[in-house]
Amino acid sequence: MNKDNFLNSNSFNDFYKNNYTKFVHFAYSYIKDMPVSEDFVTESFISCWINKETLGENVNIRAYVLTSIKNKCLNHLRDTQLQENILKKMSEYSIWDREMRINSLEACDPEEIYSGELQALLDKALAVMPEKTLAVFMASRYQDKTYKEIAEEMGLSAKGVGFHITKALKILRTHLKDYIASILFALFVCFFINN
Repeated sequence: MNKDNFLNSNSFNDFYKNNYTKFVHFAYSYIKDMPVSEDFVTESFISCWINKETLGENVNIRAYVLTSIKNKCLNHLRDTQLQENILKKMSEYSIWDREMRINSLEACDPEEIYSGELQALLDKALAVMPEKTLAVFMASRYQDKTYKEIAEEMGLSAKGVGFHITKALKILRTHLKDYIASILFALFVCFFINN
């Protein structure tokens, strides 16, 4: 069908009736989703009708609509592939995270956690913290106070409390990088022993 035969609504209706099912089957053969296939075909027909005045004189209308459907299917498949890749990466990260926690726990030696050397390193790291940061950190980790409680007691905002906790953890990571798994376990144990 060429453009001249396509410009009146009766020809368009005939074109639609004669090709709709074929085009839906074409789309479905690739994306395997009937409602989406039907939507793509309908959108392509509508787009063709809306743009009929701008089409070239010798344009093949059937090929024009099918190209539109093809492009919609390609975009859909690429988007689906991207979503699947993201979900796969999230799953891989989850597995990696669990393995790291398992390895960290397996490497954890309770005797080492309570050793004098490790306690001395922890004390040294705490000693280099600014006074306010240390007070916020101790209230949060050792007194089990919420950010809101700490903020009210110390005249800070909850965001300010978060800032000091982040700062304290950064100092601990820097000074105790060789013992971080053990320290985290010790803080975790202390938290539950004190409650």
